[in-house]
Amino acid sequence: MLTPQLTTDVVSRALAEDAPWGDLTVALTIPEDATIATRLVAREAGVFAGGALVEAAFRQTDSRVELSELAADGTSFEAGDVLARIAGPARAVLTAERIALNFSQRMSGIATLTARFVAAVAHTPVRIADTRKTTPGLRALEKHAVRMGGGSNHRFSLSDAIMVKDNHLAALGAVDAESTTAALAGLRERVGHTTAIIVEVDRVDQIEAVLAAHPTGLLLDNFTNDELRAGVELIAGRAIVEASGGVNLDTVAGIAETGVDVISVGQLTHGARALDLGLDAE
Repeated sequence: MLTPQLTTDVVSRALAEDAPWGDLTVALTIPEDATIATRLVAREAGVFAGGALVEAAFRQTDSRVELSELAADGTSFEAGDVLARIAGPARAVLTAERIALNFSQRMSGIATLTARFVAAVAHTPVRIADTRKTTPGLRALEKHAVRMGGGSNHRFSLSDAIMVKDNHLAALGAVDAESTTAALAGLRERVGHTTAIIVEVDRVDQIEAVLAAHPTGLLLDNFTNDELRAGVELIAGRAIVEASGGVNLDTVAGIAETGVDVISVGQLTHGARALDLGLDAE
């Protein structure tokens, strides 16, 4: 979750990285009493995210900076729209400009791409979810942006749920149906009733062996659409069905139409392009 404390800490580190001994340019060119009024302007259409980071970047640099008309996260916008107005001491505004833009451009890019995936499957009840393929140290920001684009968050960390993938099964020596069921047996009794247990399979013939261990859900990895339909029919509501692998904007609608419940898309965070936003002087 993107908390106020996390926002403060992330922005503080970013500002320290960008101006560790101050902003040499503004110190030598901008008078201390100079002021400036600017607008955060969209250069292209999209979905906004990162408003709290924008505000923190300017306010941490100088509490006298004033922000107004800041767009709410999740707001759709068109090219040319004003997403915020920032005014105050020129030195502070100019010093914080790049950090505010870096966060809002990155997060808005994720929100915008997520919204495109969500729109592509809007004719189905499927949820579009992110993955743990996030920028180290910035996961909370990127997962927040996914939600602002209408997507859902998968587990936030390794501590959140049990997710047994192919390498886990290999390490356990699960090479056939019997050994797979045995490897998973007892998991439900060893964790609290609210803990999800997800098991990845890469072949239809693995499904029954996994279902015998009563998981919360099955992740059908790199299945063809025909295999996904077969898997959904075989599972028959006994567990949540998640599809992953080979998901892009060209394929996601077809995957959704197979009847799966969730489609996880790593591209939402690791493949999103930063949106083009700019800070223009009034």
